[in-house]
Amino acid sequence: MQRRRNTAAAYRFFRQLLKSTGFAPRVIITDKLKSYGATKKEILKGVEHRQHKDLNNRAENSHRPTQIRERRMGRFKSVSQTRRFLSAFEPIRSHFHPHQHKQTASEYRETMRQRIESWRSLTGIGVSA
Repeated sequence: MQRRRNTAAAYRFFRQLLKSTGFAPRVIITDKLKSYGATKKEILKGVEHRQHKDLNNRAENSHRPTQIRERRMGRFKSVSQTRRFLSAFEPIRSHFHPHQHKQTASEYRETMRQRIESWRSLTGIGVSA
């Protein structure tokens, strides 16, 4: 999350991205924000830049559960509130959403039974009778 989506913020974002990956990508895909194009011309001169609504769909869908939860909460008021919420929300969400498509139905049911049981014992909420 960023407070502003201007050229300076895009510049910081691209520098951080390059530093963490250690190499320049062949192609970058962003939304149609103009500051990305301006920054890309400075930092990533030889990189192809695609700006399209649907090309970045995989990245956008990866944080879909967070967007849904944020909408229900009536948006986040600050970056610190967002960080606080996500630090607790993501581990809990991933605990209750195992990779169902990688399991048989019986394996999934057993996994969920174990996870719910461990959650109940951890939180002290009505241990199954």
